[in-house]
Amino acid sequence: MISVEEAIATILDQIRPLGSERVSLLNARGRILAEKIIAGLSVPPCDNSGMDGYAVRFADIDGVSPSRPVRLGIAGDLPAGAIHSEQLQPGQALRIMTGAVIPAGADTVVKQEDTRVEGTDVIIEHEQSHGVNVRRAGEDIMQGALLAPPGTLLRSAHIGVLASIKRSTVSVFQRPRVAVLSTGDELVDIYGDVGPGRIVASNSYTLAGLVADAGAEPVMLGIARDTKEALRERLLDAMRCDVIITTGGVSVGDYDFVKDVLQELGMDMKFWKVAMRPGQPLAFGVIGGRPAFGLPGNPVAAMISFEQFTRPALRKMTGHTNLFRTTVEAQAAEKVATKTGKKYFIRCRITRTETGFQASTTGAQGSGILRSMSAATGLMIVPEDVATVNPGDRVKVQVLDPEFAFVPQPDY
Repeated sequence: MISVEEAIATILDQIRPLGSERVSLLNARGRILAEKIIAGLSVPPCDNSGMDGYAVRFADIDGVSPSRPVRLGIAGDLPAGAIHSEQLQPGQALRIMTGAVIPAGADTVVKQEDTRVEGTDVIIEHEQSHGVNVRRAGEDIMQGALLAPPGTLLRSAHIGVLASIKRSTVSVFQRPRVAVLSTGDELVDIYGDVGPGRIVASNSYTLAGLVADAGAEPVMLGIARDTKEALRERLLDAMRCDVIITTGGVSVGDYDFVKDVLQELGMDMKFWKVAMRPGQPLAFGVIGGRPAFGLPGNPVAAMISFEQFTRPALRKMTGHTNLFRTTVEAQAAEKVATKTGKKYFIRCRITRTETGFQASTTGAQGSGILRSMSAATGLMIVPEDVATVNPGDRVKVQVLDPEFAFVPQPDY
């Protein structure tokens, strides 16, 4: 049995990013950039107006004040998208709209609110700064600038930047296809009949969601019965994917065949027990160049094992450099009893108090109580050498849901 840290290091040592693929800009959000982006043009391409108002020569309005107003002749109107072909002459002003190209000869834009019109003239009587309300060519993006290096997580703002430099496609790291297979004679699919001895294979659905959240593509392979023949058939099918995840069948029971069948198919088993709770029975190895995770069958253990081991591996495969969940320090709200020798992951809610964060358990911590995970916004991490967490103790908490972690949560 190895430590959590040893297990993570062993797994990540076997993981490499996949190749790249080119996708359309609208399909690039949330992907990891596999190329460096160099601006092929400047944005904006020309000096333009940042306000509706009047383009003027600053020399004509230098020193203007209410006691010393300036009267300029209006040389015309310039809407956005149009070009004024003539140079602005001394004593002239050009009515200009936001975004319109600054005409030759002009160097300042007086906003409309600082002017008044009398006939064919505009009166300016408020002091102005040279170049005010002019957006300079390239002030957003200069041609030749590095806009994003490989490894960048493409957010909506990046998509807008790429669009502004006329990039319709971009090279990103591929998303691994992840086979998700549940095992057990007691399992039925969501449309099957439940009853004595029959439960829904909820792990498949939970893990598919976790896989997608990690940036990969889940491939649902259904349920394999507790026979070597059934497992072999499904695992051979799973080998068309980039990653294999099974749940159940990795402990020491008479019908726990997953490790045996994987090894018979050629898997190089790296480990199969981790000093943690929940989630001690965990098999990891490499088969045909693809990582394979044998997660526990209990729903909570499967989720927590995925969070600690499978999620970082998938993120590394998709090109992420930030592989792990955020952790915060919090104050324990109640007593938590554990045992030494294993690292515990306690489901909790994180709330913000006047003195920082507070962590409260979500109730009973049994490995089969899946609802406790749906109520959790974090996992309190209790080290191997700690037997009891007392109220007020400082603890490290892994944040599961940043969107809801720091707001009050309802009682379940």
